[in-house]
Parts: sequence; C-alpha cells; structure tokens
Amino acid sequence: MSYKSVQRTTDSIRKKEHRLEYEGSFKLVRKIAEGGMATVYEAEQLGPAGFSKRIALKVIHPRFARRKEFLQLFIDEAKLSANLAHGNVVQIFQLGEIDGDYFITMEFIQGPTLRALIDRHRELGTRIPAPIAAYIASRVCRALDFAHHVMDAGGRRLDIVHRDVSPGNVMITWDGHIKLADFGIAKAATSIDPAEDGSWLMGKKHYASPEQILGLEVSPSSDVFSLGVVLFELLALKQLFHEERTALMIEEVAVKPLPDARALIPDLDSELEQILLMALERDPERRSTAAAMGQALDGWIATQQQIASPDQLQAHLAKIFPSSYMPRTAASERTSFTAPLGSSSGKRRRRTSGLMRFFSR
Repeated sequence: MSYKSVQRTTDSIRKKEHRLEYEGSFKLVRKIAEGGMATVYEAEQLGPAGFSKRIALKVIHPRFARRKEFLQLFIDEAKLSANLAHGNVVQIFQLGEIDGDYFITMEFIQGPTLRALIDRHRELGTRIPAPIAAYIASRVCRALDFAHHVMDAGGRRLDIVHRDVSPGNVMITWDGHIKLADFGIAKAATSIDPAEDGSWLMGKKHYASPEQILGLEVSPSSDVFSLGVVLFELLALKQLFHEERTALMIEEVAVKPLPDARALIPDLDSELEQILLMALERDPERRSTAAAMGQALDGWIATQQQIASPDQLQAHLAKIFPSSYMPRTAASERTSFTAPLGSSSGKRRRRTSGLMRFFSR
C-alpha cells in the first residue's frame, strides 16, 4: 500500500468512526459457581473458521438485572476490570446483553480457589508451608497495588478499592500463578457506590476491615487489612474472626484486641509476624500499603531455605490435589520457553458432549 493510500485511509478514519460489527455465540460446558448475584459458567466462545476459546461466562441473575443499583454494580465491574491488565488480576474480555440477559466474559482459570487450598489442608491436617502462604499473599499485594494506582485513558487515578478480598476471590492456576478475581463490589472514583451512606456492608463480614464494619469511608488500606486476615488464615488454617451477630462482630473486628498470632500459629517467624501485624493495624493510617506489604513478604521469602515460586507452588498443588491436578502444559521440563516445530503444548481435552448453545444469534 502506498503512502498516499495509507494517508487517505487515516483521514477517512478521522472523519468517520469505523466499527466492525460481529455476531458470536457461546456454549456452556459446566457451571463453575453460583453466588447471590450471578452464576459463572465454564464456556466456549465460538467464532468463524472453527475458532474456539475457553472462557468463564458470568451471568447476572434476572431478578438483580431488573434492579438498577445491582445492574449498575455488574456493569461497573466489567468497566473497571476491563482495563486492569495485570498478571495477577483475572482478565475481563467483554460485557454483553441479549434480551435482558447481561453477561461478562472473562479469563478462565484452570485451578483451585484459595478457599479450596485452605479447605484441602484442613482436610489433610497439614499446614501450608509459610513461604508458600507468603508468596500467595505477595502476589495478591501486586494485584491490589496495581488496582489502587491504575489510571484511566485520560490520566486520572481511578482509586479502586476491591472491598472483597477473601479466599474465594483468589484463584490459583495449576501452574502456580495467583489471580485476584471479582471486582463486583469495588469502589472507584468513576462509579456509583451504593454503600456510600453506610447502610450496606460491602464485602464478606469475616474479612472486612474495621472501617468497612463501621460503615466508614474505605481506602486502599482497607484491602490490605482484608489481605492480612487472609494471610492469617493461610498460616493458622483458622479464621481470625468468627462472630455472626452484628454487635459482636463489630466488637470483634474493631474493638477487642486481636488474638495472639504466635499462640495460634506454631513456629511463626517473628519477621513474618510483624508483616502480618502491620497489615492488621486497626488504624488505616498506620497500616501497610499493598506495595510495602508485598515487598516485605518478598524480602522475607528470600531469606528462607524454601524459596517460594510458581514452580514450587505448582509442585505443592500436584501433591495435595493428586486426583484433580491438571496443568495447562505437558512438558518434560517444568518451565519451557521454546518448543520444536510441530510439537504439541499438551493433549487436547475431549469436548464435552451435549453442550448447550448459549446466547446464540
């Protein structure tokens, strides 16, 4: 193409907005999870010439789609997360609506949730090695630090606060990588906050910060407190907070002295304890930032005999999930950067029969 023809094309685009309209469809493979607000499916996104991509499909329940405030939360999740392009954040691909059914397509994570990892260790009666627990938390710190400081296309800070950091929202890939998911109730400068008047508790109560429990303004440090609660559970295999009744819950999270970590976590390293306690500071101004917590955890890991890494976590998952462990690649070496021509990245899984065509046009 000549310079002049390129210039004519560029001028044409400037004068008129060009769009590529397309039609697509999805096939449901299985239901992954069903929450109070939406259902998540493993699905195949289909396209021309036999194109197929495995995705996760999140569909809002119709009863919530009819309520403006809940539908807005769902839409805001997609809009906020769509540009959170970070290796430790589950990627959002598309927000769509067909005949009143709103859906989000996102990265499909093959692997367990952090909740499944904790529950499996409780079942086995074995503790999670402290370097692995610290590694998981440090990767969530990276995700949070990115979200807390990300800017929009105009250079404006979005000031995103996740508000729901908990074991069920941290995903682990079978090859040992950590992904923070579900920004469904995230607070941001660009979105409407239904909890602004303090009448709603946004987030899971046993992982909420004191300011969340009290209905006060939340900041990025609120996510750090929640992550501190998660790290405590990784190390102790017990929840830090247990109360169910509102008054007792407020007292437990915001007033009473925290339980003695050393008494509940055998052989807790003193430096790791200090990192944990800095995350669990009741005063948000004295709490670690996500970046500082992540750096401190990485520094501590580097001093340990067992250096945690994706490879170490992958080996750990293979050991404790022997029946369901399924890495994305099948290579003789643990990590492979190049492959001979004609080699396969792994055996192709047999397509599930009887798949249901979903949202087909």
